[in-house]
Amino acid sequence: MRATPITVAAVAAALLLTACDSSGGDSGSSNKNKAGGACTLDAVGVQVAASAAPSAGDSGNVTVTLTNRGSKCTLNGFPAVDLNGGKASAVPADKAAKAQKLTLAKGATASFTITYVRGEAGGKKSLPVTTAKFTLPGSAAGHSFKWTYGEVAVKGAEGAANASVSPFQQAGD
Repeated sequence: MRATPITVAAVAAALLLTACDSSGGDSGSSNKNKAGGACTLDAVGVQVAASAAPSAGDSGNVTVTLTNRGSKCTLNGFPAVDLNGGKASAVPADKAAKAQKLTLAKGATASFTITYVRGEAGGKKSLPVTTAKFTLPGSAAGHSFKWTYGEVAVKGAEGAANASVSPFQQAGD
């Protein structure tokens, strides 16, 4: 089977945009997931890839992929996501999406996506995000990563980030 030039270009672009966390994609494995319990950050590898919004008003996506390095565990619901840059802004769950319960065997992957609207650099209606932090359902531990995708537009009187987070989705084969 031959790959089309567009497919090859899309895969190459995705690989170029992929970035591992500061520990090389492995958040550690000293404390493994309890068999069948909630997935924990100390037993998953984290990778972040983005299709960044090119300019103010455009939408962008940041996909976080989790690889289970421990025993079987479960993700149920949505991750809790905060965008930080001077002040924290909680990212709400995508209202149109329905969460599903995923059980991950060792080596299995799941992902979630942060969709955002890029703000004007230095604008009053922008949040100058420098880091994003997420926690998994059933866990208090968080994982932060550097936000290099531009400022995020704000909405509403409270100045909340114009962003949403998807539920977990099975990734890979």
